[in-house]
Amino acid sequence: MTTSVLADLIARLELERIEENIFRGQSQDLGWGRVFGGQVLGQALSAAEQTVPDGRPVHSFHGYFLRPGDVARPIVFMVDPIRDGHSFTTRRVVAVQDGRAIYNMAASFQVEEPGFDHQASAMPDVPGPETLLSERELAERYLAAMPDAARAALPDALRERALADRPIEIRPVAPWPPIHATPAPPVRRVWFRASGALPDRRAIHELVLAYASDFHLLGTALQPHGIGWMTPGIQIASLDHAMWFHRPFRFDEWMLYDLDSPSAQGSRGLAHGRWFTRDGVLVATTMQEGLIRDRRSSDPTRAPRG
Repeated sequence: MTTSVLADLIARLELERIEENIFRGQSQDLGWGRVFGGQVLGQALSAAEQTVPDGRPVHSFHGYFLRPGDVARPIVFMVDPIRDGHSFTTRRVVAVQDGRAIYNMAASFQVEEPGFDHQASAMPDVPGPETLLSERELAERYLAAMPDAARAALPDALRERALADRPIEIRPVAPWPPIHATPAPPVRRVWFRASGALPDRRAIHELVLAYASDFHLLGTALQPHGIGWMTPGIQIASLDHAMWFHRPFRFDEWMLYDLDSPSAQGSRGLAHGRWFTRDGVLVATTMQEGLIRDRRSSDPTRAPRG
């Protein structure tokens, strides 16, 4: 059974074709206050995929987040069909809102063909998702345990965001406190799956995985510094995002996102993620760099403008 919020996401990922190679999309408001990065990259990939011949699934994309998007306004996706080769198809996509680019992407698609096959990475040995609480259940417990005054001081939008229905079910192996945390190694493992059944079309599973891949990356880069996503005075924003698809999968079955952060410097953090099926097959790899500014100090060198 597909939940209403998941069905709504699928509909928004499918887009409206308004002209040859031009599409229009609407945003799903999950309490972020702006367009979620995973949504716009998923929609851009959908726009590209709809201009590609059948039998050529996506194998990689690279994108840059240029400006925050307004959830209340439509986004136009303009696709440049820059190459149709014998085996590979390449597309460039620019997402535009109010006449300004908010995101751009280069995506590559390949005909399915046999070849060498190996997997060097093994899935970490972690508890199964059935033994873990979902992020929403964790948020409910955290809010209930807060002192009344502290809970009342939280912005309404923040509480709504923590408790909002999501199209993706997320169960962290080792939950990270949203505010008060102890510094820890930059490693995070999280179980994901769609919150209901997905259609039997490979591209839909790839689009929803791309959408979900934007969760938890930059949070991993903050762990060595004892920072949670609700810590006051921290500015977090995705800058770029790349993904490689290795093997077919179903995203309405449990998948493990194995995350680490190799580096943080210059108000930027780099994060790396590997996606495994429940039985340990590596199906995708993600890299993202993001802005992680500490604005808790009045020192201009720690709180740059821009």
